[in-house]
Amino acid sequence: MSGAGDGRPWLVVIDMQRVFGEEGSPWFAPGTPAIEPVVASLVEAFDDRVALTRFVAPAEPVGAWVPYYAQWPFALVPPTEGIWDLLPSIPARDHRVVTRTTFSKWDAELASIVGHDMVLAGVSTDCCVLSTALAAADAGVRVRVLADACAGVTEADHERALAAMALYAPLIEITTSAGILAEVAGA
Repeated sequence: MSGAGDGRPWLVVIDMQRVFGEEGSPWFAPGTPAIEPVVASLVEAFDDRVALTRFVAPAEPVGAWVPYYAQWPFALVPPTEGIWDLLPSIPARDHRVVTRTTFSKWDAELASIVGHDMVLAGVSTDCCVLSTALAAADAGVRVRVLADACAGVTEADHERALAAMALYAPLIEITTSAGILAEVAGA
């Protein structure tokens, strides 16, 4: 795996999991099936510079997470349960997988993987993508969010989240997969 400090961007795919991508799940993000092929092509293009994240429930919720999981008790299952699996279209292969019980996936581990240039795709734009982008930007990371490779709980929520992240320019840039794929192909 290439080092994080070599100046090339890393793709971080946020929570492309069954719990968010399969119809019938209480947390289904309806735009997920439409972005799956885009995300899969990005994973292919970035090759060994991909980190995949997974959201899982904590063994014992604390603080504000207690009422959250009281609202969503179906999710209080171990990280090994199938609902937390990555979607088949986004296989883990040899990619780094970061599993967190928090919306933001940004922490010292992810920082050590991606360095200072991160491209974000995944679900949901209005929750885990937003939380990760803001925390990384605050840490001084160049963050590019691919609008056509993210999905929100609703299209309106997706657009509102993109608009909120755009307020953080130039730390966060909202762009599309076409430009990033051209950049990666030219590197």
